Amino acid sequence: MATFLYRLGRFSFRRRRLVALIWLALLVLAGVSAATASPAASSTITIPGTEAQRAFDLLEERFPASNAEGATARVVFEAPDGDITDATDRAAVERVVADLRVGSDHVANVADPFQPESAAVSRDGDIAYALVSYDVEATGLADADRNALERAAEMGREEGLTVEIGGDALSEIPATGATEIIGVGIAAVVLVLTFGSLVAAGLPLLTAIVGVGISVAVITALSAPLDLNNTTPTLAMMIGLAVGIDYALFVVSRYRAELAEGRPRQEAVGRAAGTAGSAVVFAGLTVVIALVGLAVVNIPVLTSMGLAAAGAVAVAVLIALTLIPAVLGFAGDRVRARRGRGAAPAAETKPGLGTRWARFVLRRPVAVSLTGVVGLGAIALPATGMVLGLPDDGSQPTSTTQRRAYDLLSRGFGPGFNGPLIVTVDARDSADPRVTAEDVAGTVSGLDDVAAVGEPAFNEAGDTAMITVVPESKPSSAATEDLVADIRAATGDNVLVTGQTAMAIDVSQKLSDALVPYLALVVGLAFLLLVVVFRSLLVPLKAALGFLLSVIAALGAVVAVFQWGWAAGVFGVEETGPIMSLMPIFMIGVVFGLAMDYEVFLVTRMREAYVHGESPHEAIVTGFRHGARVVSAAAVIMISVFAGFIGSSEAMVKMIGFGLAIAVLFDAFVVRMAIVPAVLALLGRAAWWLPRPLDRALPNVDVEGEALRKRLLAAGAESERQPSKR
Repeated sequence: MATFLYRLGRFSFRRRRLVALIWLALLVLAGVSAATASPAASSTITIPGTEAQRAFDLLEERFPASNAEGATARVVFEAPDGDITDATDRAAVERVVADLRVGSDHVANVADPFQPESAAVSRDGDIAYALVSYDVEATGLADADRNALERAAEMGREEGLTVEIGGDALSEIPATGATEIIGVGIAAVVLVLTFGSLVAAGLPLLTAIVGVGISVAVITALSAPLDLNNTTPTLAMMIGLAVGIDYALFVVSRYRAELAEGRPRQEAVGRAAGTAGSAVVFAGLTVVIALVGLAVVNIPVLTSMGLAAAGAVAVAVLIALTLIPAVLGFAGDRVRARRGRGAAPAAETKPGLGTRWARFVLRRPVAVSLTGVVGLGAIALPATGMVLGLPDDGSQPTSTTQRRAYDLLSRGFGPGFNGPLIVTVDARDSADPRVTAEDVAGTVSGLDDVAAVGEPAFNEAGDTAMITVVPESKPSSAATEDLVADIRAATGDNVLVTGQTAMAIDVSQKLSDALVPYLALVVGLAFLLLVVVFRSLLVPLKAALGFLLSVIAALGAVVAVFQWGWAAGVFGVEETGPIMSLMPIFMIGVVFGLAMDYEVFLVTRMREAYVHGESPHEAIVTGFRHGARVVSAAAVIMISVFAGFIGSSEAMVKMIGFGLAIAVLFDAFVVRMAIVPAVLALLGRAAWWLPRPLDRALPNVDVEGEALRKRLLAAGAESERQPSKR
């Protein structure tokens, strides 16, 4: 591995114009593909194997005309005098409805709230709503369509009504905001402080932006044909940017270290690619394994998110191995700090911070490890109370029109109105389908927490009925969850429950069931990979246990902020609620890969020193002396990039940004910088033990570059003997 990457690095350095041109061409090609692609990225979540999904599929089959997957909007009206049916207020509502019908070419229907069949006026008569149906999904609506919706609402407000808009028609693809730019800016400052050179600091940023540009453009181009979720490009950008900067940082740092030892630039590039590049490959591979492993959950939207993010990581690895050596060739000596150009830096006269910290840990390994474990364990406690759910307008900030519409409907029609259940009765084998459906409706009416049960609505064939059930409790409550379970228990196999609320319940259950198999698969594969990398059993085991500690602590912090509301204002969380169902398992996959990144980068330096003859304690100090500053800088950069996404308007992006930032903080500075050296100190030589039969069976991937170093030494000795033979 190291020898191959050494040659690849030297080739990229020599043919730097060709390599740079290839990457530039890929960026342009991806950009053109994205610009000309269809804009329709889907926001639909399908959950194969769940009852809610089976019911939804049955409705699509039996009720094709009424199940068009178009966007909807609820325009909610409240009368200032408490009577929306008053002649003046009613006339104002009807004018808004008329404007809605002609405001957009995509409007399929607008239901008049005052028609008896609409049942869209509250019992008290103070609130009504008009349902607007579109012939395209929300992502297919243009700004002009949304502006027409908001313009009609403003017309009603000018006539004295309170008018708010709910539904998915207002949802838009999350856009990059100022906070993401701030995160990248902080990363730039850290790079400048780390390298002391604007050129060296700019290289990781430039190459990471190229990689992210290619990845996001490709994902955007494939969004329509692959039916990708509209948050997928944002998440890929978040992860690709973070790992792209970090991987480039490690290669550039090693290159500068090789230059400091007096090696020519081309040789320094080759050695940096062979050593740091090997660590990049295996670190990236662990991230890819964790992200691709999300496919075992069998939720298409989660699979697409994982594959897209894995693709962004793979591009970042390729760029670190090829484009970085190429741009280092263009940079010349400017990649070094100004004071070090033209000469090697002065020898270190006193131990650096990394060395002093490592020696401190070696003196107190038990106290350091216990402090780290107990501290993270305490932070993890809120995770035991985590409640999962899918977001709706009730999770929006109270400042938004969607949330105000949600609250108006809850007040006028009851808390459960925003989360109705759709009970599907398959009466194809029934002697009298109508009687069967009415029996089911009667059974459901007798259950607890039922506010209303609608009349069965049959399809054209008359063999399938839909029954709308409105719970008394709000959609995200435990009482509504119990009601779904009660309906399923009280009815037969021919009755299926669906709707957004039932779907959220089934998603949470499916993810809970998949968590252990997913962890077993990902941790197991990564454990085997790290056994090959470190040629040890205890080091990979320690790495996996450290990851579990940091990720559970991160989940505890997420619950404390987003569910319990602790320090919510600090992080811009305007509304607390259940944790998004997809978020924990996605975060686990990403954090596992990133945790292994720092394990590989830091411990590889320790193993390199140990292989070269140092004692276990000396190897720990050497690893920190060479790697602590760079790993710390990489962690701060990654935290800054992830934290920049906390300002996103998309709930899942905001939550994942916070979760990943806090997880990297815990994993890099508590687990890898404190617990790992403390445990290695306690284990001593046993940390690097590997059974002899297993040692012979495993391939030698030479991550630390030992075989490469021997080959280069042999080549150097041979070249020195050549003159004497002439």
